[in-house]
Amino acid sequence: MTSVSDRLVIDLMSGEFYAGDPYPAWEWMRRNEPIYHDRENNIWGVARYADVRALSLDTSTFSNAEGARPKFYPMPMMIDSDAPVHTRRRKLVSAGFTPRSIAAMAEHVRRVCDEVIDGVCERGSCDFVHDVAALLPLIMIADMLGVDVEHRPHMLRWSDDMMRSQGDPDPAAMEGSSIAFQEYSEYMAPVIEERRRTGRVDDVIGILVNAEIDGDRLSDDDLLFETLLILIGGDETTRHVLSGGMLALQQHPDQLAALRADASRMPRAVEEMLRWVSPIQDMNRTVQKDVMIGDVALTEGDQLLLFYPSANRDEDVFENASTFDIDRDPNPHIAFGLGAHFCLGNQLARLELKIMFERLLERLPDLRLDGDGPFPKRPSNFVCGLESLPVVFTPTPKVF
Repeated sequence: MTSVSDRLVIDLMSGEFYAGDPYPAWEWMRRNEPIYHDRENNIWGVARYADVRALSLDTSTFSNAEGARPKFYPMPMMIDSDAPVHTRRRKLVSAGFTPRSIAAMAEHVRRVCDEVIDGVCERGSCDFVHDVAALLPLIMIADMLGVDVEHRPHMLRWSDDMMRSQGDPDPAAMEGSSIAFQEYSEYMAPVIEERRRTGRVDDVIGILVNAEIDGDRLSDDDLLFETLLILIGGDETTRHVLSGGMLALQQHPDQLAALRADASRMPRAVEEMLRWVSPIQDMNRTVQKDVMIGDVALTEGDQLLLFYPSANRDEDVFENASTFDIDRDPNPHIAFGLGAHFCLGNQLARLELKIMFERLLERLPDLRLDGDGPFPKRPSNFVCGLESLPVVFTPTPKVF
């Protein structure tokens, strides 16, 4: 990020921008150039809450169907589609994410949380990202996809490697992403075939393979990409809110003390962590017709990035927006997006966050940072979060 004649010049495709401290730049955009033009990449950034909301809801003018990622071809998954294709896909996938099915997972989530904590509690120290935050959502999504226990580490590696290609300046990241996708494809092909042959519907893959809406079934390519979307959406985002939320609590000891003193604050605390971390940095929309946004003229084919973290710090919507406040109410954050593409897994993510923080506060009550940082973040222009967070605590016994 550089300044030329008081105008910020930002490479919106660079993962290093998002992994640094983009909030001052987003604040400048909201005040000075809320529809920001990255002239080098010829892409626009949408910084204000009101604009992000309006564009998200107007799918006829601002389309997902040309790719949710900028400068990248669309893939056969519902995130890269509009109605009616998106509507049909969402109906199929939502069968695995009904409120009743998520509520029924509470005890399983609690058990998984305790098993994850058991893995570190006797040691007295760990890397919170790798040893705690990455494991809970991975296990939950892997279970929903019917992945065998011994294959979970592969899922984590494939998810990581594919996400690292989004804006990482290291050329090896793209090669790693291609290899990960190929290995994921080779793993999933026989799984999909088995669900189709047996008619199993006891996991999300089985539901998707055997579901039919209006006479349509998903092709093998469709199934591959939809399961990949579920994996990445469920694993990557919740992990970063767990780690970023823990860092926020540690850096705001008054908020941590208040949460420890009154566990009934947890639901609002979770919402504030979601607002504060906002792990999905942006989604792309493609303009379908010439249109004005404020005094900015956009033409058909222009691409815009909707900046969710910026919208969630918009001072016009959130009082004391740059303050981490676990009692914030109301808190109309859009960390899960909104409109037709509102995250299907939002209730599962909230459940995982709530129960894991409850168990951590109870079982590792003196958990604290091991060092002052800085703590590295992934250089990604899509999903960005902490790569490492060393913590220490008094060793405690396992519960299982």
